[in-house]
Order: sequence, then C-alpha cells, then structure tokens
Amino acid sequence: MQTKNIETKKNIVVIGGGTGTYTVLSGLKKYPNVWPTAIVTMADDGGSTGALRTSMGVLPGGDIRRALVALSEAEAEESLLKLFNYRFPSGAVEEHSFGNLFLAALEKIYGGFDDAVDEASKILRVRGSVIPVTLDNVRLHARYKDGLEVHGETNIDIPKHDASLHIEKVWLDPAGRLNAKARDAITRAHLVVIGPGDLYTSIVPNLLVEGMREALRDTKARKVYIVNVMTKRGETHGFLAHHFVEAIEQYLGKGVLTHVLYNTAEPHKEHLDPYEKEGAAFVRCDVSCLPRDAYHCAPHDVLAEGSLIRHDPDKLARALLSIV
Repeated sequence: MQTKNIETKKNIVVIGGGTGTYTVLSGLKKYPNVWPTAIVTMADDGGSTGALRTSMGVLPGGDIRRALVALSEAEAEESLLKLFNYRFPSGAVEEHSFGNLFLAALEKIYGGFDDAVDEASKILRVRGSVIPVTLDNVRLHARYKDGLEVHGETNIDIPKHDASLHIEKVWLDPAGRLNAKARDAITRAHLVVIGPGDLYTSIVPNLLVEGMREALRDTKARKVYIVNVMTKRGETHGFLAHHFVEAIEQYLGKGVLTHVLYNTAEPHKEHLDPYEKEGAAFVRCDVSCLPRDAYHCAPHDVLAEGSLIRHDPDKLARALLSIV
C-alpha cells in the first residue's frame, strides 16, 4: 500500500462493495491528484466466499477482491481481473474463485485479515487503500413488511421468497465494530462517496457497523450518495431515486449527506427489455421529492454507453471531482 504524498492529494473514500464500488474506483484511479480509499462491506456469505468462511474460518474476501483489482496498477490489469475472478470448474476447489483463495491463504499466513489485505495491496501494486469496514465476523439479517425474517446476505441478495416484498429493516447479528483504519480514512477524507451498489446487501451493511454513523457525522468531508441506475429484484422493487435516499437516511440519519448524485440520461428502450424480464427497472427521479434544503442535488449524465445499463466510471469520476 503506497503512502507517499497522500497529504498533497484529494482523499476520496468510497464506501460500498461489489461492482458499484469497482466502477467508482476504476474511474478515480486515473486521476493522479486523487488518493482513493475503498471501505468495503464484510457481510457477504454466499458462493465461494461463504464456503471459505464456513470451512476455513476466514473473513469474506469477495468484495475486497474486486476493490483490490480496481485499484491495482499491475501491468495487464485485464488479465489480472480474469485471474482473480477465475472460478475452478472441478476438483477440491470447485466453484472457488482464485482471488478468494489468494486472500484466504494470506490471512492464514499473516494471522489476520487486515494484514492479508495490506499484503495483497503490495503484491498487486494498489494505488490507494482497501480497508475492510470491520474485522468482526458479522452476519446480515432482514425483516420484510409482512413480518418475514430472512437470515444471511446471500438469502437477501438472491431471494427464495416473494421478491416484490419490501424490506422494512436490516441489521447485523453478530454486530461489528468499525475498523480503526476506516475511521481514520473517513476523518482525513475530503469527500466520502456512498454507493452505488445493491442497497441492502452492499451499501447499508457498512452503515450498520458500530461507529460508522458517528464517523460520518463527525468528518468535515462532503458526503455524497450515488443513486443506483437500476432497481434490484428482491431489494428495491418499485423504487424511485428519493426512495433510495430515504433508505440510506434511515440508517445514516438525516442531515449527514451533503450531496445526492443521480443520473439524468435515458437508456434505450431495447436495452431495458432484458432487465424488465428479470424484475429490474430503470430508476427515475421525481425531483420534487428530493428535499433540496437537506442536501445539494447533483444531477449528471453518468450512464454508460452500450446495452448494459450501469454507471460509466469516467463520467462518474468527473461528476465526483466537480463536488470535491
């Protein structure tokens, strides 16, 4: 992990997980005057990550893996991404990703997940910092409007119940304490970016960690929430932009966010059809529902070109730098 001349750069902290955090970091990494730090969710318990948590007693590495690759300056980054995402098709390590096994091995060698991430950052020549939000073994739970309770991040992320049900509350049990490194990064930040990403399985779990809410309230940094461009089946069915913001403020509290960044571009109808078949919808913004006296609205065209409806890393980076 590089530490030189951090004081001369703009410290931008990105809180989240999954592909959303990967997208933001990929864009910010291109700016030499930015020092990006990823604070990453540790609630993942599905697939390879979940199996390694159970069998080896290690902390979840899936979201950490993506952030490391996003900030890596190693040559042939595309090959690195393929390597770290590669899943073995058979044998004793069937369905495990190489990146998860790599982090699990480092955790066993160095005796702790924090040290494992630091060592991986050196090996991968990460420009910036990747920090687990907590070093405690947390588990995510959800209660739905009809009273149904679902336990485990993967069961919320890939629902076996009625996916149209709205989530009433999520919580961690066991709970987790905020990693001291994450608190320090938030304190030093010029800008804190929350999202984008799966609302209840990638973003909110970070806000549930004990000490996160206070750290975000106390920092002098500007704090921007990036609204998703698509809803997610089982999590944000029927959401408009203001519903995402209201959910964030349910856990963060009001008066903490200084900016809300939302997309203004419209995707092509033919690109929406496959998403609608999967129960996802384009997120529209009713500006009248965003209380402008509570935070600054930051409308930008941040939509990527092509058939995949997602944020464009370069457009997003430019929009964030205009705020900081």
